[in-house]
Order: sequence, then structure tokens, then C-alpha cells
Amino acid sequence: MDHNMTHQAQDDLLRKLRVSVDAAKRHLAVGLPGLFALTDPVRMPDPIAVANQLFAGCGIIYRHFGADDRLPVARQLAGIAQSRNLTLLIGNDPDLAKQVGADGVHWPEARLKEALKWRTAFDIMTGAAHSPEAINLARTCQLDAALVSAIFPSSSPSAGPPIGVTRFRDWAKAAGLPVYGLGGLTSTNISEIHDFAGSAMIGALEPLQAEAQ
Repeated sequence: MDHNMTHQAQDDLLRKLRVSVDAAKRHLAVGLPGLFALTDPVRMPDPIAVANQLFAGCGIIYRHFGADDRLPVARQLAGIAQSRNLTLLIGNDPDLAKQVGADGVHWPEARLKEALKWRTAFDIMTGAAHSPEAINLARTCQLDAALVSAIFPSSSPSAGPPIGVTRFRDWAKAAGLPVYGLGGLTSTNISEIHDFAGSAMIGALEPLQAEAQ
């Protein structure tokens, strides 16, 4: 892809994301971003580049999976988040979140109950959920939002069968806390959920990793 095409792809993606972020923030709780970008060592190898192109109203969930460079990367993301008015959560690592001054923590479904003891330590905590039961657990554990997956067919090796928009909407109505859709979201289908949920993306943000021209 040449530089002009790269720049156009980035502009098109960011324009569509802004529309959906604005729509989502009209119904999400105050302080919650309309969109979370989830880092991934395979599908988002350059989270710094992505963070540098996100805009106010977006959030980043840094998932380091034990990477040796997690502290310097988290510190760099924290600096970018502060300068660009982004929300920064650290995945599954409250100690690192405290160390770099992140806004909070994103918890995997298996550790939702541990969030309770950290409730007063952070402004925002979210949790992964793959069922109505897990969404209910996230609510009872006093999380601020649940990231529900997978909404659409996803290339992620951990993604299960897609929930679909209709069932996701039903889950969202009964959730009792804000929800974000994750899994297979693109700049094209994000509009199908932004009126009742926030959005969370990984692979769809790939164009933002290319060097801006």
C-alpha cells in the first residue's frame, strides 16, 4: 500500500470511528470511552502507533501477556493517554496499572471476582464476559463495564461462535451495566451496535499502525 492509500485508509477509519464514538458516548456512563482499542502482540504489534492516532473519547486496554518490555511500553502508553485525553486500562495487572498511573484495569472473565478488592484503587475497571451469567457477575463485582464477545465472526483464535447483534442487544438491555461489543467489529459494522453499546476493536485498527504520512 503506498503512502497516499495508507493515509486515506487511516482517515476513513478514524472518521467512521468518530461517528460511532460520539453515538456511544451519548448513552454510556460519564467517563467511559466510546471505543476501546485492545492491544495484541500478534494483531497489534505496534500499540504506540495506534495510541498516537486515537482521539479523545477513546480508550486503550494494554494487554502485555507477560512481555519483558511491559513496563516501558505501559509508561509510554500512559504518557500518550494523558496528552491525547485517552483512557488507559492495563489488562489483568493491577500492580502495573498502579505503577504507571493508568486509569484502571481490564479483568479476564476468570478473575472478575478479584476486581472487588481493587474497587477503590482505580477510576475505571472493566471485565470480559462471554455470557449473560458473566455479565451479571461483572455487575455484582462492581465493574464499570463488560466487554462482551464475540459479536461478529472473528479471526481471533480464542473467539467463540458469534453472538450476533440481536442477541447482543438483548443482553445489553438486561445487563445492568454498560457493555462493549468485541469480536469481528469493523468500521462498517460498528454502526450496528453504537446506539446501545460501546465498541472494542483489535484487528480493525491495523491501518493505524502504518506510519502516518
